[in-house]
Amino acid sequence: MNKEEPDYSDSLLEPENILQLYAMGAFPMAESKESDKVNWYLPKIRTIIKFPKFNIPRSLNKHLQSDDYEVKYSYDPERVIHLCAERESTWISPRLITAYRNLIELDFLHSVEIYRNNEIAGGLYGISIKGAFFGESMFTKVPQSSKIALVKLMERLRDRGYVLLDVQYITDHLAMFGPIEIPLDEFKSLLKTAYTKNISFL
Repeated sequence: MNKEEPDYSDSLLEPENILQLYAMGAFPMAESKESDKVNWYLPKIRTIIKFPKFNIPRSLNKHLQSDDYEVKYSYDPERVIHLCAERESTWISPRLITAYRNLIELDFLHSVEIYRNNEIAGGLYGISIKGAFFGESMFTKVPQSSKIALVKLMERLRDRGYVLLDVQYITDHLAMFGPIEIPLDEFKSLLKTAYTKNISFL
């Protein structure tokens, strides 16, 4: 992973600063769940999903066509963040959760939640700035639920005219959905285009 030198300044987690850094393409990660240190990263290679094109795995189609789940958008984003942070190894620290809570109140952080039998089964959250969505983390309690959440996110972004979904890095989980790696200069150029769009996630 290509990293810039981290900056531990508390001011960087103030809402106006965190949004400015996201808008530049940077993203935060705590050193550990217990750490007070939050580093900001700006890798030279970024992974995105462009719209309107994205891939839906055939193996997921039968789950998507089922009627045993309900999709909700930004119904309980703070709960989604906490559920994402429940893993043993996570970069989502209490300081970051507080920072994200501020972005929820300002309507910049949004979630996609999958419910089965009125219980949350999976979901994800990210930061929405005009025509760019910066995906942050996802969780699943019931198999396939986080994948369904990702498809529902991509469909919503496509239908609303978003330019890109930033997923930071390719993982085995994301690879099936057709992400591409691009250099930072191209990523920033796409962001400029995204910021010409006046789009609301909800």
